[in-house]
Amino acid sequence: MELLTPTLIFAFALLVVWFLLRRSTEARKAALKDAGMPVRSKAGSKGGEIVVHERPRPTVVAFHVRDDVAEVTFDVPLPAGGADEVMQELLVAEALEVVREKQHTLPITQVSKVTAFAGRGGDPIKVGTMELPTRGELPPPLVAAPQLHLGHVGFDPIDAQFEGDSEVPSTVTKSRSDTLGPIGAELRIPKAVEVGLRGQGIDPAEMDSGQLVAGLLRLFGYAVVDGGVPASYTASKGGSVTFVRQVSHEADDSPELDEKDMRTFLVDFLSSKADRGLLVSDKYGPFSVYQMEKAEPRIQFVTRERLQKFIDALALN
Repeated sequence: MELLTPTLIFAFALLVVWFLLRRSTEARKAALKDAGMPVRSKAGSKGGEIVVHERPRPTVVAFHVRDDVAEVTFDVPLPAGGADEVMQELLVAEALEVVREKQHTLPITQVSKVTAFAGRGGDPIKVGTMELPTRGELPPPLVAAPQLHLGHVGFDPIDAQFEGDSEVPSTVTKSRSDTLGPIGAELRIPKAVEVGLRGQGIDPAEMDSGQLVAGLLRLFGYAVVDGGVPASYTASKGGSVTFVRQVSHEADDSPELDEKDMRTFLVDFLSSKADRGLLVSDKYGPFSVYQMEKAEPRIQFVTRERLQKFIDALALN
């Protein structure tokens, strides 16, 4: 009996640890699913887990049922001319899915129409309305509607950064009085990408390079989560993890990336144990960017002068 007691205590301790780990795992999966990030499932897997990448979805800020109309309001910045046909189809389809989720907790028997609203910084703007074929009954999901997910496209935005030789940055004259405008004003963005960014709440006219790259990665099926150190995150897909650091351009900053920020990024990347590293910045890259990329091929700098090339690769693919 004395020999069994330590064994029983050890077994009980293992059971407690297993239970706590299971609860933590389930909670993490639920959080990832709610955030539109990938969740792992063993169903149907052979020799490993399958990663299912959930598409990003517009943020819902309000839901109301007024008479026979279900109204869904999204935090989606609209262009100056209002929502075009693609954006209208996307948001109406998303509104329909919101109502589908709400029907489990709210009665919708009187609903005959679903209306989508969107906008930011003022009264929401009506985007579009769908009439239900039968009052209180929702049609199947609109599979033909635009979606905020391009994961099916063979092109991978991170892989493209590491293909070919590094580009030598142009020379930039440092000046503390120089200012850099919004990066979106200098970029030509494909329509599908613009819709995907707006659907995530990113306004191309006001975004910085960090928001642009994070939005693109989500759009192409990456799980984007906090990196554990300031101004950083990790992007995971297909078993590969990329450490991403954002260096913002503040008022009165030099327009050129500081080498101190570059060295800090390299140290944090090596500490992260990630497979690859990206530094993203609205600033221009100095010549030492090229030298550092040659010395450490696992890192790349996506600086201001390289962003359009990055976007053009998306358009071609």
